[in-house]
Amino acid sequence: MSALSSFEAEARALDAADPLASFRERFYCQPGVIYLDGNSLGLLSHDAEAAVLATVAKWKTQVIDGYGGPPDDSWFYTGETLGAAFAPLVGAGPGEVVVTGTTVVNLHALLATFFRPDGRRRKLLATALDFPSDIHALQSQLRWNGLDPDADLVRVPSRDGRTIDAADVAAAMTDEVAVAVLPGVLYRSGQLLDIERVTRAGHERGVVVGWDCSHSVGAVPHRFSDWGVDFAVWCSYKYVNAGPGAVAALYVARRHHPRGPALAGWWGHDKATQFDMAHTFTPAAGAGAWQISSNAQLAAAPLRASLAMFHEAGLDRLREKSLRQTDFLMRLLDRLPEYQIGTPREAERRGGHVAVEHPAEAARIAKVLKATFRVVPDFRPPNVIRLAPVPLYTTFHEVWTAATYLERIVAERLYERVEPGRELVA
Repeated sequence: MSALSSFEAEARALDAADPLASFRERFYCQPGVIYLDGNSLGLLSHDAEAAVLATVAKWKTQVIDGYGGPPDDSWFYTGETLGAAFAPLVGAGPGEVVVTGTTVVNLHALLATFFRPDGRRRKLLATALDFPSDIHALQSQLRWNGLDPDADLVRVPSRDGRTIDAADVAAAMTDEVAVAVLPGVLYRSGQLLDIERVTRAGHERGVVVGWDCSHSVGAVPHRFSDWGVDFAVWCSYKYVNAGPGAVAALYVARRHHPRGPALAGWWGHDKATQFDMAHTFTPAAGAGAWQISSNAQLAAAPLRASLAMFHEAGLDRLREKSLRQTDFLMRLLDRLPEYQIGTPREAERRGGHVAVEHPAEAARIAKVLKATFRVVPDFRPPNVIRLAPVPLYTTFHEVWTAATYLERIVAERLYERVEPGRELVA
């Protein structure tokens, strides 16, 4: 008998009482598939599909006139209008968020603005557990400035290989550090960093503090303005469900707007005079100045629909359900001694996914979950299976069912039926 059988009734009761249950019907959930990889790529909603089709129809019928009309229905203002819709989800004020570019392109644009090596302050700060793209960007910025990535990129070490201690980040913020770029949620373990505490510590030490919140926006409420964050970047294709390659977003605190972007592009020009076609760049008054190129409208359309759905559901309610689902999953995993949990237990230190660790066979277990049981996870080396119950479309019963499959895979040694190693795209 399964060690998890007694939890099924609880799962069904939680689903029956779920005030957000109706949102699932608005997503393309494939029959027989349990999708737990929304921390990598969210599902398509009917709302997002309709928004893309509407944009295609607008292109078909209006063509260039799609850039005209009122700001809330004009391609000319897409970055600003979607930025205003994003602002409440990240706790930003008017003009502090713009939707534009991609995450790493935006990070480069902001680092070009904020990283100005001066005397002893010539180092960048990150963590040893950062997503690789951020590290690559920081290394290239150092090289661009004639510095040595090996000597001038400080990476805060992890004490346990899973998490980063805020005290260690603060201790690393010496008078040699100019800018820190840190993850809101660690991509492997799902640890949620204390953004307010770390930002305050940086400012006390004269460090500009920026954040990559790609693994937290849409899963966790933020209050960037209240917390004093200098800048931030994030994507929209994970928890926000805006689709593969969807346009990203950036935040620049109002106090920094006067400095303007280091990398100027025509689309960041003041809208009132942009079509004067002058060769003198006049930056927009807010974060819109950091736009370099015009938005890809077909990539922005699903985001418009997704943000409307987030406002309808309420991010606080989504966060509450997310915490309940990840807590439920961890309680199930506690009954399976073959696995360990790499995610912090405390709600205030937990993002939207659970890191399920197996000491030797995580990659093959992930393969069996998908190929045999049609549960879609992802694998992160060396030993983590990430499972992300997304509150807009994941049920508690699906969480329970996935855990029973994890139990069977190790009990019946089903992982021995597949080849070792991960897939090319894990």
